[in-house]
Amino acid sequence: MTDYLEKNRESWTKSNAAYTDERAPVAWAREEIAWGMCKVPESEVRMLPDLHGKEVVELGCGTAYFGAWLKRHGAARVVGVDITPAQLETARRMDEQFGLGLELVEANAEETGLPDESFDLAVSEYGASIWCDPDKWIPEAARLLRPGGELVFLRNATLAVLCWTDDDEVSETLQRPQRGLRRIDWEDDGTTEFQMGHSEWVKVLRGNGFEILDLAELYADENTTKHAYYAFDPEWARRWPWEEIWRARKTA
Repeated sequence: MTDYLEKNRESWTKSNAAYTDERAPVAWAREEIAWGMCKVPESEVRMLPDLHGKEVVELGCGTAYFGAWLKRHGAARVVGVDITPAQLETARRMDEQFGLGLELVEANAEETGLPDESFDLAVSEYGASIWCDPDKWIPEAARLLRPGGELVFLRNATLAVLCWTDDDEVSETLQRPQRGLRRIDWEDDGTTEFQMGHSEWVKVLRGNGFEILDLAELYADENTTKHAYYAFDPEWARRWPWEEIWRARKTA
């Protein structure tokens, strides 16, 4: 794996021990699909296709709570792919507890090794969508999807990324230029994120055979609480978009 994937895996191993492991049962037990830190219900944004009978791959599944929600809402098969063994172990324990029958694969979401055109839907909720190089994971998603299959992913809103400070806070003023925005190497924990502006996302999606169907910007509401291990500020996110969901269809 590349240097950034190794460092990201190390960070998520620590996060699993500190936070994720104890919260996974709560996330897995949740009945409604809710997106991101803003926890916007899928019933409100309607960014997923009809899941019934669909074969789904989750790229960068972590503890696979999102895949669990998809399976519970009708997906016939859910395969979760992640590079962090500790998180996959948590996912396996949860799957045994809840009995949903997810398939969990330790692999790089940029190069999964799964067969071509095996899935109807590829999803990523803060997985490959920010931790992997879009010039690698978007082509991989396209390879995995059948013609007409859809890709739905959640990432941080570009405006939020531009307002992050180096101290892991969010400001009301711009902290970095949008021109040249792509790879962010964080000094505090050594992790790497990939964040781009909308025009760059349009280019990489269209360049890999996707037609863009929708884009939803997510805001916090009065009931949204602060996330425990991320620079999420609900007050800021009530005024400006913190997250966004992209929906695209493979055309060929």
